[in-house]
Amino acid sequence: MTLFTTAYFPSISYMARFLQEDAPVVEVWETYRKQTYRNRCRVMTANGVESLSVPVVKVNGNHTMTRDILVSDHAPWQHIHSRCLESAYKNSPYFDHYYDYLRPIFEGHFERLIDLNDATLQAVLKILKVNKEIVHTTDYVREAENDLREAFSPKKPFDESLFPTYYQVFSEKLPFAADMSVLDLVFNLGPEAVGYLSSLREV
Repeated sequence: MTLFTTAYFPSISYMARFLQEDAPVVEVWETYRKQTYRNRCRVMTANGVESLSVPVVKVNGNHTMTRDILVSDHAPWQHIHSRCLESAYKNSPYFDHYYDYLRPIFEGHFERLIDLNDATLQAVLKILKVNKEIVHTTDYVREAENDLREAFSPKKPFDESLFPTYYQVFSEKLPFAADMSVLDLVFNLGPEAVGYLSSLREV
């Protein structure tokens, strides 16, 4: 078993490992941690890297399990995120090819964060044309043969040299930003994104 956390439009490193594993499993019985990729992703805008966060409600306070985290409806986050993505990537080579896969996410209703995140992962898998089942844990797993629950974090330093550069929309004025949301990769590389992810063996 290879354990992952849930993630909102996962990072490139997350997707690379997820695709490489034969039996990835998403942990949903853990105590929820804030300020992680569980409810946010990094995208490239005209002003540089920006973090898109989904507002959440911890129904049991700091002891809320990830499976019980609710998506807050007090802020128009779907409208904000969709407008940000459109502004950031409308001039990318493949935005028009793939954005329709994301519309149900920004136009639908999601009560729980894990349902939203499953939808974002399913959309990415469809874009990549990869058939892989999303499996959740049925109880909290204390130890796993391959535990990646702490592997992907916006607070954790990573080796940028492990990520080959590719064209990004604002490359003319901004330096390359590694390990963005996988959306950055697919909007810019299109069908070549799968090959890029397959090449990342050390992240």
